[in-house]
Amino acid sequence: MDRSSRPRRIAPVIAAVAAATLLVVGCSSSSGGKKSEDAGNGVSAGKATTPRMTVALITHAAPGDTFWDTIRKGAQAAAAKDNIKLVYSSDPNAANQANLVQNAIDQKVDGIAVTLAKPDALKDVVSKAKAANIPVVGLNSGVSEWKELGLLEFFGQDESVAGEAFGRRLNALGAKHAVCVVQEQGNIGLTQRCDGVKKTFSGKTDTLYVNGTDMPSVKATITAKLKQDNSIDYVVTLAAPIALTAVQSLSDAGSKAKLATFDLNKDLTKAIHNNTVQFAVDQQPYLQGYLSVDSLWVYKSNGNYSGGGEQAVLTGPAFVDKSNIDKVAQFAAKGTR
Repeated sequence: MDRSSRPRRIAPVIAAVAAATLLVVGCSSSSGGKKSEDAGNGVSAGKATTPRMTVALITHAAPGDTFWDTIRKGAQAAAAKDNIKLVYSSDPNAANQANLVQNAIDQKVDGIAVTLAKPDALKDVVSKAKAANIPVVGLNSGVSEWKELGLLEFFGQDESVAGEAFGRRLNALGAKHAVCVVQEQGNIGLTQRCDGVKKTFSGKTDTLYVNGTDMPSVKATITAKLKQDNSIDYVVTLAAPIALTAVQSLSDAGSKAKLATFDLNKDLTKAIHNNTVQFAVDQQPYLQGYLSVDSLWVYKSNGNYSGGGEQAVLTGPAFVDKSNIDKVAQFAAKGTR
């Protein structure tokens, strides 16, 4: 056999390989739908994504409260990972919040995550969501009520437990007279915080109601209270923006009282670092937003739910003070703590 005959024999082989390659590519293209289906069931399928679903996150956030920005960032991170269209809405008015839930039902979303600051106002509309076969999970507020309302899961902090831990911390610091500043009257979670403080704090505890949507009014009300009673040695606030406003009140009143708070943000970590605020209770709002949205994807895609329908998933309380502020601050600077 001479060398000139070899190319003629190789050519059919090359053609066969090319044809086989085209056949494989063709099969891969025609199976794209199956890949998406497998990914939706939690099966790895290359670059395929999970089936698109829509989740409504509905909170009682008041305009300008930076706490909720952190919850939204967590929810958005989960939505991006799970191929979820996230629809966010909020209203501090309980009736309006209920209307937002009804809107989500009317839009036939695939899941709802909702806060229960005023659970009685949301009871009926949550029942309507269940009747429409829309899974509902709770977050942030309503740890004592979520099961009664029939929610699938709950992600947040037990506010009574957090308040009791706060009261014990005040005892350890030698406090004698505290004022607990409530920025939204009727909010069950805030009430539970102050009640928890009163339960374990061995000193005297006053409750001061302020309008959390009007910071000049908050500042003036706290200042007046401190001027009226100079025996107050600790101001307890229930949100980071209120705490930062209370710092100004302490200065205006010429008070020697110290300040501690629930919740934190980037600016509050700076206040802890410079001793303007003694400590904060972190309920990890980023985690609340992330877990609530992610849980709905897991439930829809694989039927899983945390806590067996009986136990809440607790994200706090955790104390942040001078001992760990540097570590927490790096995440707070990104808006995720």
